[in-house]
Parts: sequence; C-alpha cells; structure tokens
Amino acid sequence: MRRIAVTVEYMGTAYCGWQRQKNGLSVQQAMADAFFKLTGEKVTLHGSGRTDAGVHALGQVVHFDTNTTIPAHKLPFAWNTVLPSDIRVLDAKEVDENFHARFCVKRKTYQYRFYFSPHASALRKDFACHFTQEENFEEMKKAAKHFEGTFDFKGFQATGGHVKTTVRTIYSATLEKEGNEYVFEICGNGFLYNMVRIIAGTIVYVGIGKLKADDIPDIIASGDRKRAGKTLPAYGLYLKKAEY
Repeated sequence: MRRIAVTVEYMGTAYCGWQRQKNGLSVQQAMADAFFKLTGEKVTLHGSGRTDAGVHALGQVVHFDTNTTIPAHKLPFAWNTVLPSDIRVLDAKEVDENFHARFCVKRKTYQYRFYFSPHASALRKDFACHFTQEENFEEMKKAAKHFEGTFDFKGFQATGGHVKTTVRTIYSATLEKEGNEYVFEICGNGFLYNMVRIIAGTIVYVGIGKLKADDIPDIIASGDRKRAGKTLPAYGLYLKKAEY
C-alpha cells in the first residue's frame, strides 16, 4: 500500500463542491469514479480544503492510499485519460504514511476575481463576479492590507461553520489589477466558512464607497458579521495552492 499526493486543477461549475454529497456529483466522487475505472480499485480521497459548489481550484492537494502499480510520475497521464475534461491531475508523488492533505497543511492561498463594467462578460460569467458601479482601486488595495495579521475573524464567518476557534493568521492579502479584472489573493494558516468570500465582499464595499478602508480594523475587532460586506458568489473563488 502506497500513499500518493496529487495536485489537482478543476473548474467547479458543474460540481456540488469538493466533498461527496447526496444531492449531486462532487469533484471527490468524479475523481474516485475515474480512478476505479482506471485501476478497478476503490480509493478514499482526502483534499486540502472542502471547496463549495461552483468554487474552482488551481492547486487542490489530494492524498489517498492505493495498491496500484502505476508509477507516481505516470499517474497524472493515466488518470487524466478517464477524468472529465474539467478536472486535471497536474502532478503526483509518493508521500510518507503520516502525510495528510488536510491536517498537515501549513498555509493555503485563495484568489477571488471580480470586475467592474457597465455590462457583464458572457465569457466570464462562471469565473469572476461582476459589478456595475465605479470603483476606487487604491482604497481597495488599502483595505486588503488591513486583513494581514492574527485576528479573531468571527465577524467574517457565515452561519453553518463549526470550529473550535475563529482566530486565524493572514500572512498576506493583496489586490492586483489585470485589465479590468481584479485579483484578490489571500494566504493564511486557515479560513472560516465563507471567510474569503466575505472579505472579498468587504473589499468591494470599500471600492464602491459603502465602507472605508480605515473602517476595517474596527469591523474586525467588533466581530459583527452585519458590519462587513456581503458574501460574494462562489464562482469567483479559486483555491490557488496548499503548502506543507
């Protein structure tokens, strides 16, 4: 029995999220079904993060135990031949039996993409969130930096989250512009339920004048969810990478 870790890229549009569920096809199930088709072996896949329905991944890390004799470096090529076209295994390697994709992760990086335009893009409808208002880029960049540090982020958690503590450390939070699209990137030691989407929504609120960048420290300290911005849609969110 070998333990394999793979890096996976997927478009989350067609899936009910990473984790197997009764109400639809998940990425986890699609990958397990494809592996069974390839090898005849049923495996249990463990991901670094449980992305929600519609959320994409650029670098989801997944581990599993297997008896397959396919060499790790050849596994992505074989697995991709039976996977749906919106899921791709980018690399694979053998890891120690104590490695766990979820519990061993030291930090994760997410991106949220949004843009401002009089008209929504037909080609970006499943990949970036659209706003029609005029924006203030410099204020949004300033707002993003206020999230760096160790804080109690209970005001940036959606209902339904179950954690022992709401304290998290954010190592970096940046906003860059690519054409008329903004890429908010945030790296931390962990994230609460919908935390990144709420932070992104708060930054957008700053950009359109509903909040001020200098309000952010007080909003964080208050722990009041009602004072932060709205939760932005899942389709603008990307799990970029997990680090161990």
